[in-house]
Amino acid sequence: MRSTAAVGFDPDIAQTRFGYGLSPKVAGPADVAEMMAFLRAQEVQMPRFPFPSDAEMREKMLALLNARRKISKAEKGSDAQQALQKAYKAARRASKQEGAKWIGATLARRVWSRDALRERLVAFWNDHFSAPGKNVIYRYTEPAYVANAIRPHVGGRFEDMLIAAVLHPQMLHFLDQNNSVGPNSSIAKKRPQKNLGLNENLAREILELHTLGVGGGYTQEDVRQLAELLTGVTTIQKEGTAYLSKRAEPGAETILGKDYGTRRARMSDVHAVLRDLARHPDTARHIARKLAVHFVSDTPDEDLLVSMGARYLETDGDLAEVIEAMLRHPAAWAAVGNGAGNFKQPELFVSSALRALAVPKIQLREVKSHQLERLLGTPLRTMGQPWRRPFGPDGFEEGDTHWLTAQGMAARLQWALGVPAEVLDALPDPRDFVQTTLGTSAPASARFAAEAAENRREGIALVLMSPAFQRV
Repeated sequence: MRSTAAVGFDPDIAQTRFGYGLSPKVAGPADVAEMMAFLRAQEVQMPRFPFPSDAEMREKMLALLNARRKISKAEKGSDAQQALQKAYKAARRASKQEGAKWIGATLARRVWSRDALRERLVAFWNDHFSAPGKNVIYRYTEPAYVANAIRPHVGGRFEDMLIAAVLHPQMLHFLDQNNSVGPNSSIAKKRPQKNLGLNENLAREILELHTLGVGGGYTQEDVRQLAELLTGVTTIQKEGTAYLSKRAEPGAETILGKDYGTRRARMSDVHAVLRDLARHPDTARHIARKLAVHFVSDTPDEDLLVSMGARYLETDGDLAEVIEAMLRHPAAWAAVGNGAGNFKQPELFVSSALRALAVPKIQLREVKSHQLERLLGTPLRTMGQPWRRPFGPDGFEEGDTHWLTAQGMAARLQWALGVPAEVLDALPDPRDFVQTTLGTSAPASARFAAEAAENRREGIALVLMSPAFQRV
């Protein structure tokens, strides 16, 4: 049953902890019911800030790959090769600019959406299913992966997102699934000289990171059996994800005590094991804890975890229901320092600052690649969180202490002193900004700093660097 406990809703916390912060232009939700109504309603931001479909993205990727192949086939040093190289460099510049616009569209959603909870969830699940491109082509396609495999499912069932994300070409490439072939498959037997074999990367991360968690009840044998079941899954450049039975390990595989597959390998068996893993109690606990840690506290209330995990199992992983269980629990609304509140990761810090500044939509959507590098790329790398490029498949660190470093804070201060004046024609009065940014509970120290600042540039920076803004 749905919890009927007192919520303790706070309009400022609703925007700062579960969204991208307060805005002088965008009203926050009135209550939990409105937050959930937004999340369950039809997506409205995608039509305003569109991304290419997977099919469109494959065409763009193939065009770049074909252009590169033509260069390698042309006579070295010839006029023809030089012309091809020039054309390829122009295409790369165009793709880089297009990628900048997609990032700008992501920021525009965060700055201007009333449904900011959805935007936070998209970022959370993107990190959970981290698949940053390992080369320039797949770095270019990553925004489309998020838009098509993750975004449509943040208010749906976890199993649907799991299937869409882990079987997407972006993930298959990132975790080397295209190199995995059943040792006893027909293709391995026909080409013994190629030393084709099993790659366990995708199977291991599905169990360890995406579903059951590090402490989940699986063994190395489960990893291997799942890897064998996955061997038929691969990517065909012109088609996307495909299942090729000639690559698949023959026979049934046993994962967590249940058999999947028969003599004839099928993609439906892969879907079946992913759905079973998604509905496993260990997955419920793992997902509940990750969400609570990300949104509420590094050490979340135990009853909150139990409530979220139970709702996950009751609804077969309905993520909207799990989020509502979190928002209906009093622990989710505790004040910072009273069992709740996290230090903002750099990406959240920058995004919430842009929202507080109400940077115009058109400016974000039309940002140039060199501007984006100066305003976002370089600063985030210096702060320790390069844009959507975690250092491994486990995503970015959640713990506050990881981000509370001298270098990171110095980089935040530099950003706060420089970027606001670059993205706005005129800075707001700090005395107004402290109110619209920190809300009715803005501490006296932040108000005093805003009033005492020598100029608007320093006043805005002092508000953005205040402890009240740095924590949610």
